[in-house]
Amino acid sequence: MDNIDDLITKNLKNEIELSQKSKSAIAKELGVSRPTVSQYLSGKIQPSLSTFAKLCRVLDCSADDILGLNDKN
Repeated sequence: MDNIDDLITKNLKNEIELSQKSKSAIAKELGVSRPTVSQYLSGKIQPSLSTFAKLCRVLDCSADDILGLNDKN
């Protein structure tokens, strides 16, 4: 099984793909730079809790979807 960081990164990529939003659009809605979003997707950094909550709203998904706490993924 993937470690939790890898699972979160994989699920985040999936949710972004499902949203059909560009990294630039997501970054703008979050109030972060596009490179920051890219770093989230590469697993180099993780968003703060408040940014994570915004990210869930922007992507129209639950935290459980990204954290892998449901059967969706």
